[in-house]
Amino acid sequence: MMEMHAIIVQVHGEEASVQPVGTGGCGHCDSEGGCGSGALTKLFCSNKPRHFKVRNQVCAKVGDEVQVSIADGVLLRGAMKMYVLPLILLLVGGATGTSLASTAVVQDEYAVAGAVIGLALGFVIAKLSPGNGRAVASSIIRSGSANQSTFHQEAGHIC
Repeated sequence: MMEMHAIIVQVHGEEASVQPVGTGGCGHCDSEGGCGSGALTKLFCSNKPRHFKVRNQVCAKVGDEVQVSIADGVLLRGAMKMYVLPLILLLVGGATGTSLASTAVVQDEYAVAGAVIGLALGFVIAKLSPGNGRAVASSIIRSGSANQSTFHQEAGHIC
């Protein structure tokens, strides 16, 4: 199970928006002995804080630092859905477009059109398909809120 620390920035019923604490990884992104991924992050990612929605099973409040966990395999399944499915449909669309072409002259155009349609369809299916797993705020590490009147029941929880 993958785990990380995060701070609750908003609560929406049984879900919460969290902002990760720290950089993850080894923490030597910019040092000479590090792998250099910090430079790639600066190049391709924005500097604004990232927020993620998680299930708030511990009834954490805004300002609480929580342990967020995600089940093994969820990230791999998500990556397969978002990258591999569109790639497969791109190839299938290109092959289908090629086979639908009536003459060899328009075969490339049909292949490109089929590939673009397959890729777009792959992204739409990936976006609309239900998620395989959800990150969970599994424990409160440090409370940033003054009011800690939470009540947990065995069968469920009331916040």
